[in-house]
Formats: sequence, C-alpha cells, structure tokens
Amino acid sequence: MNPIRIAKNWMSYRRTLAELGNLSNQALSDIGITRYEIRNIASRSFR
Repeated sequence: MNPIRIAKNWMSYRRTLAELGNLSNQALSDIGITRYEIRNIASRSFR
C-alpha cells in the first residue's frame, strides 16, 4: 500500500472518530450504535 493511501485512510479514520464522538448519546442511539462501537466503525475506514 502506498504512503499517500495510508495517510488518506488515517485521516478518514480520525475524521470518523471525531464526527461520531461529537454526537450525543441520543443521536448515536437513533442511528443504532453505542460509544463502545465508534472505534470499530471508524477502523473500517482505515482498511
């Protein structure tokens, strides 16, 4: 994998973490996820 793709994937991972982390517990519940699942979901963007 090339370094540019790795950097883009890492930025996407961090952005997803930040965006989901900023949601309220109610908003997370509305979309069907918990705070515990945020890292797991964000890691999908890093693969």
